Amino acid sequence: MFYVWMMNLFSPLAIRGVTLRNRIAVSPMCEYSSEDGFANDWHMVHLGSRAVGGAALVFTEASAVTIEGRISPADLGIWKDEHIANLKRIVAFIESQGAVAGMQLAHAGRKGSTQIPWEGSKAVAPSDGGWQPVGPSPVPFREEDPTPRELSIAEIAHVVEAFGAAAERALAAGFRVVEIHAAHGYLLHEFLSPLANRRTDEYGGTLDNRIRLTLEVAQSIRRVWPEDLPLFIRISAQDWAPGGWTLEESVELARRLKPLGVDLVDCSSGGAVPSAKIAIGPGYQVPFAETVRREAGVRTGAVGMITEPAQANEIIASEKADVVLLARQMLRDPYWPLHAARALGADAPVPRQYLRAF
Repeated sequence: MFYVWMMNLFSPLAIRGVTLRNRIAVSPMCEYSSEDGFANDWHMVHLGSRAVGGAALVFTEASAVTIEGRISPADLGIWKDEHIANLKRIVAFIESQGAVAGMQLAHAGRKGSTQIPWEGSKAVAPSDGGWQPVGPSPVPFREEDPTPRELSIAEIAHVVEAFGAAAERALAAGFRVVEIHAAHGYLLHEFLSPLANRRTDEYGGTLDNRIRLTLEVAQSIRRVWPEDLPLFIRISAQDWAPGGWTLEESVELARRLKPLGVDLVDCSSGGAVPSAKIAIGPGYQVPFAETVRREAGVRTGAVGMITEPAQANEIIASEKADVVLLARQMLRDPYWPLHAARALGADAPVPRQYLRAF
């Protein structure tokens, strides 16, 4: 039995025309280290070291598709062509190490224009380089936050176009996977969740209306994203709050996205409201990935407090998910995949420069 587990975590996974060398991905993690959205040496070292460390898929942080779609003024961006050149250099290095480069495309919505975490958690005023956030409805995330401006139908169409244009830029930079960020209380999740979406038009109310924007974004990206390259989406599988987005709705969303060309649903949770009561523990979100995979018939990714090699192995071997995405554990140990391979007795390519250590 152990042998089967070992082979699963470190066996390749083919999705469309891309083959991942194992089932380990680096989860998108905000670095708050950009100026005007540009990638820099920090991103090269941060992302590149995880590729050296043996991960199969290395995602950028949430990359804003519009300038007002940033979480903070220090977020990575992909809203203009000038961003491509710096990203291209980073992608080339990631790919040279045998990993696949992925970019998460995002719009922060009502949670935009906030301070970087080590400076605080308050909104950044326009006079200090911030902007007025936008959302599906004029409902702030926290009482003390600025009230977001409700997006018009025309502005929603612009957001859809911006995701497509961002995907084109990601392709020009060399990325081979893009992920739609529809989780953690950011714009697409805001439209999905009744806790943030109070609209009464075609983008609010019923499930069909609340998922409309996310479906349109997937279609916009697929129109420009090559047929042989994978498209992922990250969702918050449930809001952990009464009256919020549910796991059953996540399953239905996944069913609708699959025929639109979405290949994998990355299952996180929470973020819609600050009052959410989340039952956190090792692998606490894995059941969401398992349920969506089983009931929607789509590949899934499991994320959240996955830290141990045997734990990751079991998730893949028992078919609870198709990949595991590591976040904080990858910050603690950029070489976790190489260490996991040694712990499990599996083969994993070690960079020639590091062979003496392995």
